Amino acid sequence: MRILVALLVLMLLPAPAKAGAWPRDQGTWFVSSDMRLSWPQDLTTWTSAKPVSQYYTIYAEYGLTQDLTLGLDLGRSVSGAGKMVAFLRMPLPTPLKQTKLALELGIGRIEGRPVIRPGLSVGRAIQLFGTQGWIAADGVAEIAPLDQRSDLKLDLTYGVTLESGTKIMLQFQSGRPTGFAPFARLAPSVALPFGRNRMAEIGVTYGLRGDDTFGIKMGIWQTF
Repeated sequence: MRILVALLVLMLLPAPAKAGAWPRDQGTWFVSSDMRLSWPQDLTTWTSAKPVSQYYTIYAEYGLTQDLTLGLDLGRSVSGAGKMVAFLRMPLPTPLKQTKLALELGIGRIEGRPVIRPGLSVGRAIQLFGTQGWIAADGVAEIAPLDQRSDLKLDLTYGVTLESGTKIMLQFQSGRPTGFAPFARLAPSVALPFGRNRMAEIGVTYGLRGDDTFGIKMGIWQTF
């Protein structure tokens, strides 16, 4: 995907919820659970309108050491099939000052088939108009050796953190499943702090290419 060149210039906030290029602090956990519902964009009435798709995800990270983050990703793959992937992430050296780069390697199953999932994350914190912000890029390839297929995904995220701790995010999601047209969608969301080290995320999705749906997303983040 041509937009992978954006990995050279994008940046990430230190210690975000999903750490991406930043290792999780040793001995700490991050766990999230999401629900996503989608409807056709040409829906003309909400009477008895049922979602055309719905799925749930569970995502977890654990700081194994200061430089190694262990994770588990359960939910939906690039192709839309069910997935279960365990991964290990480690930082990589970079000549760019304060820029973070990390390599990820995961193994698991998608739709019952074994997969290998290499990934790359890059980023750095920014400040705009007196607020902390970040721009992030996270790319993965879901490779099924037995089927000789490779599904690609790249998420680009821009966000800010307000003084209250609320995070406002705009994400561009893209992918290329094997045998299907590439897709792209926008996914803005807001994460609101409540309780201790806990946040509630509320957002929407809107397909731009290869996806003719819009949807809603609700989730809970917890660190401990």
